[in-house]
Amino acid sequence: MEETKINDTLSVRESASLEPKAQKKKKEHRIRYTWADYVIAAVLILFSLVTFYQLWYVIIGSFSNGQEYASGRVFLLPKGFTWANYSVIFRDTVFWTAFRNTVLRTVTGVCCSLIFTALVAYGMTSKYLRCRKAYYWLFIFTMFFSGGIVPMYLLLRILGLYDTFFVYIVPSLFSVYNMIIISSFYRGIPDSLYEASELDGAGEFTIWWDIYMPLSKPVLATVALWLAVDHWNSYMGTMLYTEAGEWTITLQYHLKHLINEAAGASSEYAEMVSAKTISYAGIVIALLPIMCFYPFIQKHFTKGIMVGSLKG
Repeated sequence: MEETKINDTLSVRESASLEPKAQKKKKEHRIRYTWADYVIAAVLILFSLVTFYQLWYVIIGSFSNGQEYASGRVFLLPKGFTWANYSVIFRDTVFWTAFRNTVLRTVTGVCCSLIFTALVAYGMTSKYLRCRKAYYWLFIFTMFFSGGIVPMYLLLRILGLYDTFFVYIVPSLFSVYNMIIISSFYRGIPDSLYEASELDGAGEFTIWWDIYMPLSKPVLATVALWLAVDHWNSYMGTMLYTEAGEWTITLQYHLKHLINEAAGASSEYAEMVSAKTISYAGIVIALLPIMCFYPFIQKHFTKGIMVGSLKG
């Protein structure tokens, strides 16, 4: 009994002596901010406010009366709140045709480009690929040098892709930059997985699809987001390589015409809308799908960039 009492008293003393040391360590590990940290924080907050205000200005402009907006009195809140701008957009059949085409282009383009680029990336990481370095430097050359718009236009004419829906899909199937990001991720996958699958009799395509693709979800999600934003916001392809027909007009191209010409403004809302407010309403509607899609990709975004760029 006496020994247990002695041990208890010693443990109490030791814990008591350790408590001030732990408190000292906590104090030492407290972050001490300098004036530079406060300056950086202030600059970042200011930058965030300026960036957010641009989006906020578009939103309040879309709900403002066209005459009030033209007077220059719209700053923080809508003036002459109205739904007329959105009513004009919802009644514009061309807008919804362009919206449909853009959704089809984005979904099809992202899926096809992601699969094709990932397949090339897998081939570039294979030790059995002959002339791999030659292919690599050929790809790098095409990153920095291209023929330009006129040769591209002539090539699309020869291939029969001009003024077709596939003019948005085929030229964007492969991206060298995305291939390098994905192949860098593939190099971080242990070779033992490949060797074990090969011993089990799996072919190259099976190994790529069943092993490499599921393991590379972070980097694939990141690349998919890049591709989706690129397809969704593009209008140059419509302007240069199509006649902007029923199956080739895209949303951003139509918004460009809304901004320049106020297309779709009817006489019913002539006194309540303007070219700018209608275009702002179209921009808000065009932003909603990307804003809804981003939260599902955000958890993979940073991880995909860092892992894909650092592994090699």
